[in-house]
Amino acid sequence: MNNPGLLPKQPKIYVSYWNVGSLLHSSVLLFIFESLFYWSKLKDAYSNDAFWITLFWCGSLLFAFSHIFLVTLDAWSRFQNYKRVKDYFYMHGFTPKVASRYKGSKCQRTAVIVAARELGLKSEVDKYYRRVGVRWFHFVPQFMVTDPLFLFKKYFWSRTFLEKYYAPKFNFRELDSKFIYNADRKSFN
Repeated sequence: MNNPGLLPKQPKIYVSYWNVGSLLHSSVLLFIFESLFYWSKLKDAYSNDAFWITLFWCGSLLFAFSHIFLVTLDAWSRFQNYKRVKDYFYMHGFTPKVASRYKGSKCQRTAVIVAARELGLKSEVDKYYRRVGVRWFHFVPQFMVTDPLFLFKKYFWSRTFLEKYYAPKFNFRELDSKFIYNADRKSFN
């Protein structure tokens, strides 16, 4: 962005973290409740039912419980994407090349959209995603459709759960407070 004075009011970091991963954070809560439900079913089955029913509830519990950690790692990775994209958009403005890199997954698109919204670029991102055929209801990541063996690929694990920490180059809340428009002087302070 050429004029930092036009920077919209910036939310607190925890608000941005929630906004970037709201779908994922909601999923964590769902998996916690599922785990508790499956745990109670497993205890009952262990005491009263056949081995195969106990095995079923044990598998269900392991699935739900492991997803608590996987989804938490996914949310952390999306936040790293958000910080990286926000820095890039702030320095260079919106570019389709950057938005394209994150168009394959709903969670990655959300990270881009939140970063763009916080910089006043959301309409450009929305127009781009609409132009390339991405809609709000496209939840299933494209790679899952095109590569059914994605679970065994390094790119899946590194881009989904193990994104490297990104240290932001700018403190946007500090920038936001430095460039307050003074209506009396008709200028930015």
